[in-house]
Amino acid sequence: MKFTYYGHSSFLLEADGKKFLFDPFITQNPLASAIDVKAIEADYIFISHGHFDHTGDLVLLANQTGAKVIAQAEVAQWAGKQGLTNLHAMNYGSYKFDFGKVRMVWATHSSALGDGTYGGNPAGYVLELEGKSIYFAGDTSLNMDMKLLAELYKLDYAILPIGGNYTMDPDDALIAAKFVNVDRIVGVHYNTMAEITIDTEAAVAKFARENKQLFLPAIGETIELS
Repeated sequence: MKFTYYGHSSFLLEADGKKFLFDPFITQNPLASAIDVKAIEADYIFISHGHFDHTGDLVLLANQTGAKVIAQAEVAQWAGKQGLTNLHAMNYGSYKFDFGKVRMVWATHSSALGDGTYGGNPAGYVLELEGKSIYFAGDTSLNMDMKLLAELYKLDYAILPIGGNYTMDPDDALIAAKFVNVDRIVGVHYNTMAEITIDTEAAVAKFARENKQLFLPAIGETIELS
């Protein structure tokens, strides 16, 4: 399974011959200016919530790729009004797609589209791919509901926001990793702007002291999730 980082909370998972794009926000992110958006391919696009820094390129890339958009009912409804038709609306529950099972899970945040449209409840996802369980937390603070995931899954990886201010910081993300009982973590939602800037070396060392591995790929870098 491959993970390609596009900056902020935008990334691509490649598994089982399919491509899964998450929270596309690339063309409006100066740090991702080297990414060739026209070269991005996707079979599915997952949206964690409606904020512009997670949906900025949703319409562009959904039209470009023809991908099915998986999102909250309210975000899916908004996307339909933008002309998108290949949509799957969800709320907190599970659904079996052709590639595997997806559970939409609780996140503590807020959600509104760029035009002020209500974006429903924010969320994360657990995907079962290639015999692995991957948790993408979305934008969230630390919360006790995360402990339920350790009861439901044996997670192989967690993709967690670590920038602080709007979401968990490295300290909270480390606790979250313990809550969900996972040892391999990919950090996102950090260093895009001043208020979510972190000391990356200190964060990696902090996780290592707890026998956990924090991956912080560079924008445009692809890593293997073995």
